[in-house]
This record gives sequence, structure tokens and C-alpha cells, in this order.
Amino acid sequence: MTRLLHIDASARLHGSDSHAHGSHSRRLSQRFVRGWRELNPADEIVVRDVGLAPPTPVSDRWIHAAFTPAARREPWMTQVLAESDALIDELLAADLIVAGVPMYNFGVPAPFKAWIDNVVRVGRTFGFDRQREGEPYWPMLSDAGKTLVLLSSRGDYGYGAGERLAHINHVEPAVLTPMRYLGITDSHGAAVEYDEFGGDDLRASIERAEAQVDALVQRLSHERATRAAA
Repeated sequence: MTRLLHIDASARLHGSDSHAHGSHSRRLSQRFVRGWRELNPADEIVVRDVGLAPPTPVSDRWIHAAFTPAARREPWMTQVLAESDALIDELLAADLIVAGVPMYNFGVPAPFKAWIDNVVRVGRTFGFDRQREGEPYWPMLSDAGKTLVLLSSRGDYGYGAGERLAHINHVEPAVLTPMRYLGITDSHGAAVEYDEFGGDDLRASIERAEAQVDALVQRLSHERATRAAA
């Protein structure tokens, strides 16, 4: 059985397939999850909607608590880190992470950045030892077999690798870099473009992205099933 963690980060609370001014990233992430559920009805799906309920941003007290060894933490430190612990526990339990993350001003929405800041944590998702030979940091999730599916949306077009606006696309790097730092290196994605243009260009982009999502569902489901049977 695969455990799927479904994260949405859009401030728009409905998908664009059901609401005229809805979210394209939610449309894609929800499509993926529906397709996955059809193929794998017994799989567990956990929903974390950071667009609706943003995680608490990292604070001075959070940093103090996180960098205090667990055995020496005071009760208030445990309380400050409780939300972070819950988010990390969800990530650790997941085999497949499906993240709907739209582009806001060339980067990720603030609530998703808060989610990243809460799950990238020393001693829980990455290790650090200044006495260690070579690199003092190491990923703690490298052998967990996790897969990330990043589904995005953009107002303009040409943000893909090697395209005209790739140099100002800070969504994929902002998500993939910290996830790879933790050891989640198997990643896939799709994106809707032309949102600010509308019309036929937007419709065609949605169709392409939905086809990519459907293909990802089929391929990743087959890979998981093959791996489980081996």
C-alpha cells in the first residue's frame, strides 16, 4: 500500500475545473489524486492544505528549540515544535508527495515556504555534525523511496528548462532543492501556463498538463506495483 501526501498551496480554494476563477495547481493536484485513487483504492491519502491553513512561520523561539538537542529541550520547546513535528511525521509516513504549488511573483506561495521551513529540520530530516569527515550535512530520507510530484501554474509561458523565462522561474528550484537536500531525489511535474492570457492558449496548456498528469498517474502507479511485487 502506498501512502500519498497531498499538499495544496494555492490561495484559491477551488480548482479551475469547477470554479471560473479557481486554481490551476489545485485542478492538477486533485486530478492526480482522483486518478491515483481510481487505480489504487486501498491506498491511504493524507491532505495537507497549506493554502487554507498556513503553517506557522519559523520564529526565534522555533530556531532556539530546533537547535536544542531533544534530551535538553524544555516543555515550551516541545510545544513550539509540535506543528513542525506533525508536518514532518506526515512527510516521513508518505511514499508519494503530490504538491500543488502555483507561481506567485516568480516563487512559491508564502504558506508553502513556511511548510518547507518546518520540515527541513536538523536531526529529523537532515543530519549535521561539524566533526564529520567531508560534508557536515547529510540527508536523512535518501533510502526512504519517496517520490515527489510537483504540479504548478504560471501566468505567462516559457518557464520550462531552456525556455525564455526559465531564469526567473524560482518555483521548481525552491521546492526541488530542499527536497533533494533531505534525500527526495525522484521528482516529476507538470504545469499550466498562459493563465494571464486565457483563451485558446490557456485551454491548450491545461489539456497538455492534464495529459501529463494522467500519464504520471499511470506510470508511477505501475512502477509502485512492480516494485511491490518484486
